[in-house]
Amino acid sequence: MESGNVFYATGKRKDSIAKVWLTPGNGKILVNNKDLNEYFELNVTRDLLLSPLVLTEKSDAFDIKVTVMGGGKSGQAGAVRLGVSKALELSDPDLRGVLKNAGFLTRDARKKERKKYGKKGARASFQFSKR
Repeated sequence: MESGNVFYATGKRKDSIAKVWLTPGNGKILVNNKDLNEYFELNVTRDLLLSPLVLTEKSDAFDIKVTVMGGGKSGQAGAVRLGVSKALELSDPDLRGVLKNAGFLTRDARKKERKKYGKKGARASFQFSKR
C-alpha cells in the first residue's frame, strides 16, 4: 500500500507479524518505538532484517518504522525482513528482480507443528515398556 511518499507492507514468519512503514529519510530505524540496536541485541537478527537494504543499497535512503508482535526475536526479524522487502518493492518496482532472486519476497511458511493425540509432542512418543 502506498500513500504519498510512505510505503507500507506486512511481513510474517512463524507466529510473528511485522507492520513496516518506509518514509524517505536518512536511515533511522525504529522497532516498537525503540532503536534497532536496543530491540534486536544480536548481530545475527539485525543483519537478517537489514539484508534487503544492504542488497539494494538503500540503507540510508529511508527511515523505517516497524511494529512487530508475536513469536520470538528470530521470527520477528524474519517478519521484518519480509516487510521491508515488500515495502522496498513498492517504492521501486525495478528492485523486484534483485529481491526475488535473493529470496527476500518469499514468505517462510515453516511453523511449529501441532501436538498429536496419543503422543507426547508433535512426533515424540511416550517411552515404551513391554512389562
